[in-house]
Amino acid sequence: MSNEPCPSPYPLPSHFSREQAVLIAAGIQSWEAIAGLTDRDLDQLSRRGGALERQLRKLRGQAQLVVELDLEPYQAALLLYAGIANREGLAAASPQQLLTQLGRLERTLTGMAPARVSPSLVRAWIQRAQQAGRSRN
Repeated sequence: MSNEPCPSPYPLPSHFSREQAVLIAAGIQSWEAIAGLTDRDLDQLSRRGGALERQLRKLRGQAQLVVELDLEPYQAALLLYAGIANREGLAAASPQQLLTQLGRLERTLTGMAPARVSPSLVRAWIQRAQQAGRSRN
């Protein structure tokens, strides 16, 4: 994993525009800061400016995958939409099953564009998640 700071999460996709405005207003400027938000923080943020707590939770999950596993934001988002919500879920995933899910999801999102997720990349993510879990215990 790199020791470089994660790049800014902004701009977020348009469906997170209200959440982005609330996060920026709260001074949250990095994936690390989003990943570190507590449930209480999310509740308080959702009470400001129309941000949805559900959307803030998705962003926190994406941020945790970005920070903990050094993933690109689009990779973390793909995993979330495939049902992998955290490092533990990824560590327990079947590489072939996850690749199949991600391939379907990518085709749905991008049509027939070349896949950005390869078998070796999925195995590397799972291995990284397993190693991160061991280093925390």
